[in-house]
Amino acid sequence: MALKVVYQICCGIDVHKTFVVACIATTNGKGVTTYKRHRFSTYTKGLRELSQWLCENNCKDVCMESTGKYWIPVFNVLENTCNITLAHPKYVKAIRGNTGTVPVFP
Repeated sequence: MALKVVYQICCGIDVHKTFVVACIATTNGKGVTTYKRHRFSTYTKGLRELSQWLCENNCKDVCMESTGKYWIPVFNVLENTCNITLAHPKYVKAIRGNTGTVPVFP
């Protein structure tokens, strides 16, 4: 099953209590997708570093699960620079082989 590319560059964020793992998926004109992963602290400094990393990689579209309350500070820091999709965990699947969550909507 081939996936339809909706965003050429997007990021999935796996949010935990003390850290987040972000995975940027970049698809070129030939349909080849490459991934970049990075782990950041959930302290304000770490979240600002996440925002800067997303900007450096020209990533404006972000998806993360809304589990627990840990997504709130991440959302607050990124909302001014990114288009954030806050998804119910039931509707977000991880692409096999990547520890960061890359959104695939059924």
